Amino acid sequence: MYSFKNDYSEGAHENILKAMVNSNLEQTSGYGEDTYTEIAKKLLKEKIEDGTADIHFFVGGTQVNLTAISAFLRPHEAAVAAEIGHINVHETGAIEATGHKVVAMKAQDGKLTPALIEEALDRHTDEHMVKPKLVYISNSTEIGTHYNLKELEGLSEFCKAHGLILFMDGARLGSALTAHDNEITLADCARLTDAFYIGGTKNGALMGEALVITKEELKADFRFHIKQKGALLAKGRLLAIQFIELFKEDLFFDLAAHANQMANQLAEGIRAAGYSFLTESVTNQVFPIFPDVLLEQLKEEFDFSFWERKDETHTVIRLVTSWATKPEEVERFIAFINQ
Repeated sequence: MYSFKNDYSEGAHENILKAMVNSNLEQTSGYGEDTYTEIAKKLLKEKIEDGTADIHFFVGGTQVNLTAISAFLRPHEAAVAAEIGHINVHETGAIEATGHKVVAMKAQDGKLTPALIEEALDRHTDEHMVKPKLVYISNSTEIGTHYNLKELEGLSEFCKAHGLILFMDGARLGSALTAHDNEITLADCARLTDAFYIGGTKNGALMGEALVITKEELKADFRFHIKQKGALLAKGRLLAIQFIELFKEDLFFDLAAHANQMANQLAEGIRAAGYSFLTESVTNQVFPIFPDVLLEQLKEEFDFSFWERKDETHTVIRLVTSWATKPEEVERFIAFINQ
């Protein structure tokens, strides 16, 4: 059985494993105060074209989200997110557990707009309610869509005008930035958001996310917050080494492009077989609508996620490709549904 269930089924790219093995017996300082971490930070600052940004490395995305959002907000403040946003659905109430409400908005294609954020602001009128202060977006989104440059600029402009913090979850940022119709660069992410992170776990790293903070007011004492949330890794160099390998020769983008290519190939084959989709995704998540009778056979050969019921006889599933997805397995999947 081959898995299209997620993009972290495999371990890590061989370049990363080799680099970690080669450094294995080196003695370095702990908690991200080593030479590798400094090199990784310098490299990422060059990529985002912002030498003043603060960069912190984490093990996983939920860890980044709860640490950053709780640090950025005062006790009475809340985060606005799309209804399907990761912090609202798939993090076991981690944000609420830090004392901050998530204001969920029903967003078309999983993307927030200035109008939706304004609606959230209008709903919260006084001190008897939480105060929306942070806008949380995912790029790519939880249903495979991604923001274009005009949309991100519009969100940035709105947030600045209303004194809101714009925070981008980049767990699948590589997939968004290598989509065939993408216009956004890493430098745009740094320029247009107050903080965002670059996801490694779902793009070839063993584990690791790089949080970038550009807004000056959000930087103070951030390492205290990391430590308090249990996220300050003693062997911090293990995270930094992975980002050096991902970005020194743009391996990060090559791996993401492969994942997208495999997903696009899957989507083309499924469409040619006569099936439709929940969303028109150009990233590495595909959401086809299949008859239940086909799924009963399909699950004997492939692993995937059941997303939602479409009607009495059809179900939406999620297929996710990765940096390591094998082209022959994509071809086998397409051949299977054509049978």
